[in-house]
Amino acid sequence: MKIYNTLTKKVEEFIPNDKNKVNMYTCGPTVYHYAHIGNLRSYIMEDILEKTLMYNGYKVNRVMNITDVGHLSSDSDSGEDKMVSSAKKQKKSVLDIAKFYTDAFFEDFKKLNIKKPETIEPATNLIPEYINLIEDLLAKDIAYISGGNVYFDTSKLNDYYVLTNHKEDDMVVGVRDGVEYDDSKRNQADFVLWFTKSKFEDQELKWDSPWGLGYPGWHIECSCISMKHCGEYLDIHCGGVDNIFPHHTNEIAQSEAYLGHKWCNYWVHGEHLIDKNGKMSKSKGDFLTISLLEEKGYNPLSYRLMHLQSHYRKQLLFSFDNLDNFEQAYKKLKQKTLLLKDSGDVNKEQFDRYNNIFIGYLNDDMNTSSAITILYDVLKDNSLNESTKYELVKSFDKVLSLDLLKKEEDSIDENLIRYIEEKIKARAQAKQNKDFETADKIRNELLEKKIELKDTREGTTWNKI
Repeated sequence: MKIYNTLTKKVEEFIPNDKNKVNMYTCGPTVYHYAHIGNLRSYIMEDILEKTLMYNGYKVNRVMNITDVGHLSSDSDSGEDKMVSSAKKQKKSVLDIAKFYTDAFFEDFKKLNIKKPETIEPATNLIPEYINLIEDLLAKDIAYISGGNVYFDTSKLNDYYVLTNHKEDDMVVGVRDGVEYDDSKRNQADFVLWFTKSKFEDQELKWDSPWGLGYPGWHIECSCISMKHCGEYLDIHCGGVDNIFPHHTNEIAQSEAYLGHKWCNYWVHGEHLIDKNGKMSKSKGDFLTISLLEEKGYNPLSYRLMHLQSHYRKQLLFSFDNLDNFEQAYKKLKQKTLLLKDSGDVNKEQFDRYNNIFIGYLNDDMNTSSAITILYDVLKDNSLNESTKYELVKSFDKVLSLDLLKKEEDSIDENLIRYIEEKIKARAQAKQNKDFETADKIRNELLEKKIELKDTREGTTWNKI
């Protein structure tokens, strides 16, 4: 298995610390609002990665944090805590806000067939661990107290920017968006490990610490949660590209300063979902959620298919026209797979041949687009019997997770499906022969049975009406 490693800037063979087990950490949500569809791109990527590892036979220990404290409106340790701000607007407690949006987040996971991580840890659970790590860094003179807060001293590191191509000048005020001057810092790249009441009097969640009543910085939570559940050596750390700097950069700095050795071997990042105006985010006017897509009539798994047909390291352009195409493509794909019968013997040689091609694409830096092509090749291959096709689709869907063989509660009788497919073929032949009268007659015949046809670039699909 090969994967692109942000740390080395190249595609590398994946070699875990333990040959049978993979420790994988994925940055979770800050639960102050619903996840928008751009947020969810990273989680779809991470789901594919975890399931690819499992398809390769690895046992995966996947850990995810829930940020319910400490994430400020600016990544440069300035602005209001996002959780506090949301609680004020909605006139609820921070913990009530966190529970509501955490539940909503995992409802989106269900709709997109994203596997829930084995371990999910809210940031507020590990206050003693944060204090212990900070005390260690202070004792090593890698952290310092200034203006009531505890800062990490980035000048003590040989290569703070190991994960990025940043240079020290990039952190000068006015050069990079979001960088604000803080006269309590020794170096403007330094970041806060612990905030005290001296800076945020209205902070709802505060804990006693050796430095005063306060709360942890955003970056430290991931280091401590990962170490608690994955140990000192992490195989894979994931997130979106916007996490690379400063969040993941700061995680590496504080973790390796604390541990005294390399912490994580592979850093995997997914690119942005964009629209015609650029990166999609919560701050924009059109706040698109999975629930909103459902209200507009889209199947969430059509949205998943759209991601599978792209590469996780390339920006993906979202438009409703694009989603319309994938909605129709998904319906047509599902109509084909639901016709497959699990009866008879499986041709093991043919199964293994296709399965090896499929896993080969997945192991090539998660080339899901080519993996989907192999799925279509299986469905079109007339040399395969139905049982072999069925078992291949069933196997592929362990990773693709498109519910390809799942019959819906209101699904149409299989004999009717076959009848519809035959009529669609006959109509296509009639149109090819310019016999439009027959083609129209077939369409009307199906309409009488409450079946509506729709012609798309991918072919003709049908819906119940």
